[in-house]
Amino acid sequence: MMKVNVKRMTEKEEEEEETSFPVSPTGQYFTSSALSISVISVLESEIPIDDSCTMTLLKDVFLPINPRFSSIMVRDKNGVKQWKKVEVKYKDHINVPIFPEGKSKEFYDNCFNEYLTKIAMEQLPQTRPLWEIHIFKYPTSKSAGNLVFKLHHSLGDGFSLMGALLSCLQRADNPSLPLTFPAFNSNPNSGNDYKKRFCTNVAQMVSGVVNTFVDFGWSLLKSTSLEDERTPIRSGDEGVEFRPIHISTMDFSLDHLKQIKTNLKVTINDVICGVLFLGVRLYMEEMKYEEKNANSTALVLLNTRNIAGYKSVKEMLQPSNESKWGNQFAFLHVSVPKLDKGESSSNPLSFVSKAQDVIKRKRNSAAVILTGKLLDTLQKYRGPEVTAKYIHSTLKNSSMTISNMIGPMEQMALANHPCKGLYFMVVGVPESLTITMMSYMGRLRVAVGTEKGLVDPHKFKSSIENAFDSIFKAAVPSKPAN
Repeated sequence: MMKVNVKRMTEKEEEEEETSFPVSPTGQYFTSSALSISVISVLESEIPIDDSCTMTLLKDVFLPINPRFSSIMVRDKNGVKQWKKVEVKYKDHINVPIFPEGKSKEFYDNCFNEYLTKIAMEQLPQTRPLWEIHIFKYPTSKSAGNLVFKLHHSLGDGFSLMGALLSCLQRADNPSLPLTFPAFNSNPNSGNDYKKRFCTNVAQMVSGVVNTFVDFGWSLLKSTSLEDERTPIRSGDEGVEFRPIHISTMDFSLDHLKQIKTNLKVTINDVICGVLFLGVRLYMEEMKYEEKNANSTALVLLNTRNIAGYKSVKEMLQPSNESKWGNQFAFLHVSVPKLDKGESSSNPLSFVSKAQDVIKRKRNSAAVILTGKLLDTLQKYRGPEVTAKYIHSTLKNSSMTISNMIGPMEQMALANHPCKGLYFMVVGVPESLTITMMSYMGRLRVAVGTEKGLVDPHKFKSSIENAFDSIFKAAVPSKPAN
């Protein structure tokens, strides 16, 4: 009898093992007592949304993308988190909000903004797979309807989740053709590129070593004891991640960004950072903040994969593929340049050059690698909870986070619904300001998540747009800015 019992237990354990797989270290950080971070992605439909095929799309297209979409987190007998396959109850994941009919677009703009605030604050239930879909059928000033995906960050980073989302979409003009993307070079901050730069020559190697220790030491201080000052963009309060946020968007022409890049002989990232940094300082000035040049730090998210563009989901799931599924990113601390007297009106281009200088110097540094090693060491010897608290402190001590994704050049469609716009936002972070960017059909869509009651979203948006206009006019004086 004992032998039979033992055999049955072994078969049961083997069956459970086949339906479960480990949660990555980063996935454990994002589902800890210190952190619970999600990604909200918004597809703006060009036509009214017909949701009759939602269940079919989820079952036949979305869930097969990755087993994590049909799994929940559980702890094994050793207390280690595992993904466990479960039966998905689709209706639990689909939300269709109801509002009064026949109202103005401005009315539905407010409804949609408040609805985004609501779902941004809510936690995804741990008792079911960590994603949900919200179908907002009412026309707003920007679209005929909105499809909102909310996915927990433990499922993957922006690159993985965007790859999953794109695999559900097709080209609107010709579904048989693949989507194409703007020229995309390997991340200059990837580990392999750092190593190549270190070996280029002795002078650069020495400079790289110095920059590495300076940057890593400063990053360590910023993550532990050195907080940014409290400003109009940073409350610095405990529990800021649980406060309501307002999500607003703006968009800029990629052609105009490229014109600035070409005329100033810099990179697109230099231009974008210059615009954002100048906009932040102009906002502090607009808000009559006494110390408009307060010490402020931006956390720039870096994709650490050594890649040349998006890969298919099938490729990302291959163990040997460099573009792996999951969370493959790191933080880079960048000080927001200060606004010299009269600089906003007389020399806005200095912010682009300042951004170029700091980014160039950061590139000749392996601080990102050392930070990654530090997180690995904390995870190994102190566990995921301690590591998550370190990441929480890193975020909380900074003023804002900046994240950028590359989107397709052609218009996309989901179930014959042409997508007019596309943007995303990271929610649940212990910061008062989050900025994300997504290119799509020749435009750069900038989404801004701001803490309600602290940051004025309209004035902040105006400051960023004014910064872009002033930089564009100075760099391309013969061309009018949009």
